[in-house]
Amino acid sequence: MADRSTLVIAHRGACGYLPEHTLEAKAYAHALGADYIEQDIVATRDDELIVMHDIHLDRVTNVADRFPDRSREDGRFYVRDFDLEEIKSLVAWERRRADGVAAVFPNRFPTGLGTFRVPTLREEIKFIQGLNRSTGREVGIYPEIKRPQWHRDEGLDISQQVVQLLDDLGYRTKNDPCFLQCFDAAEVRRIRQELGCQLKMVQLIGENTWGESPTDYDELIKPAALKELGAIVDGIGPSLGHLVTLSEIDGSPVSLGLVSAAHTVGLAVHAYTFRADQLAPGFDTMQQMVSWFIDELHLDGIFTDFPDQAIEAINS
Repeated sequence: MADRSTLVIAHRGACGYLPEHTLEAKAYAHALGADYIEQDIVATRDDELIVMHDIHLDRVTNVADRFPDRSREDGRFYVRDFDLEEIKSLVAWERRRADGVAAVFPNRFPTGLGTFRVPTLREEIKFIQGLNRSTGREVGIYPEIKRPQWHRDEGLDISQQVVQLLDDLGYRTKNDPCFLQCFDAAEVRRIRQELGCQLKMVQLIGENTWGESPTDYDELIKPAALKELGAIVDGIGPSLGHLVTLSEIDGSPVSLGLVSAAHTVGLAVHAYTFRADQLAPGFDTMQQMVSWFIDELHLDGIFTDFPDQAIEAINS
């Protein structure tokens, strides 16, 4: 990893340039100099772990064309309803909006172009390990367990399976280049205490309205709760909205104090998501945004869709 204090974490790979969570996006993130590469993890019907941000397939693949009769009552196509062999037959593409046609980020890689595939977690990790060997760079992995309670309701203890797979591939201790993250605070505690995971762990901080987990994030970021977290995890992963607001006087960014509160109890802060095509309010350029968050808030890591631009901003 590069010799700088702020880690650059490739959010879903270099997804500002190539479709998210494809091996092509991960290879490019590695080439662009990312320190860590993120893997979101969900499970198939035959209990295989794949790398995909959602428990649904329809925004990022051609599943509706290939299997038009396989949606649930809500009209969505769930990963859990497909075997790995079926998912491997799908073409992955740039994320689309709810209409299934328009790209979320219209100036990124053209949606529907190319023949990208959905990787398994094992395939991706071994791919990154192979790149580490061939390039001589040690790039870490940053897996996220998605919706563990939902998976349990579907009949699978996904956390146990993820921890076991990571152990099989050599990620076992805090000295290994791996951060394990999850939005569910109860599950994070269970992974550490019941499953005995000794990896570096990060508690993700979301909004209660997202429905990611039963966790009350408003309570979780209070000083007493952060102190308790410090005994369980190594860091927190808040959104940029948890870190900054705009001054009522001149519209300039103002810290909300979460980073300093976390640092006080020994927690690192890895914030998400730095995008050149979706700047946080109060900033005009990617370089200005990255520089302010690092210089003013002293972030320990940043998740970004554009690793090269983040590195350039940090180095400059």
